[in-house]
Amino acid sequence: MHMFHNVGKTDRIVRAILAVILGVLYFTKTVEGDWANGTIIAAIILLMTSLRQCCPIYALLGFGTCGIDPGKSDKKIETKKLEL
Repeated sequence: MHMFHNVGKTDRIVRAILAVILGVLYFTKTVEGDWANGTIIAAIILLMTSLRQCCPIYALLGFGTCGIDPGKSDKKIETKKLEL
């Protein structure tokens, strides 16, 4: 199976840090009610997109934050905007 990547290293790190912060806010009950549910859902989505290195919203927009290393041109990914 071919893995599609459109999330770069810095973007992955930021997503993971935000996921941890949101997780801490949820588990320490700093946020409650509907905000808590939204917080944990956002944390899970950020963590999953960070680990998979793929963001569906980026794919829809034809956007990506992967840098292209000239020495590793085989890892170049071309993103295209999806026509809906």
